[in-house]
Amino acid sequence: MRSMKSIRVQGFTLVELLVVLAILGLLAGLVGPQVMKFLGSSKTKTAKLQIDDLAATLDLYRLELGRYPTESEGIKALVENPGNMPNWNGPYLKKNQVPKDPWGYEYQYRFPGQHGSFDIWSLGADNREGGEGENMDVRSWD
Repeated sequence: MRSMKSIRVQGFTLVELLVVLAILGLLAGLVGPQVMKFLGSSKTKTAKLQIDDLAATLDLYRLELGRYPTESEGIKALVENPGNMPNWNGPYLKKNQVPKDPWGYEYQYRFPGQHGSFDIWSLGADNREGGEGENMDVRSWD
């Protein structure tokens, strides 16, 4: 007959698990805000890049059609013929849709602009004028 050896199973104690959880909690508390700060600034940079891209596309629209879209036509005229433009050769945006800002809101458009030929802006994460950090407005004229 075979002799049976006793197998001893070892695990972590409750104190060891609590120490590990405390360390993980401290790391998350220190690193988390920095990651969120980076994420917020990257959304602001993304909005600025999208605004610059929309501005360049609006310039192309003006070159082909002789004018910028009216405020009532909006930047939607870059993907849909406003109806009265026989020389419209769009859509002028690759995905055939006007992108939303990184926070999921529509970009604002004004023509004629108060700061240039036209104004494009995003109201930031709070979708209200003004603000700081992630809530600040991102504008084509800055």
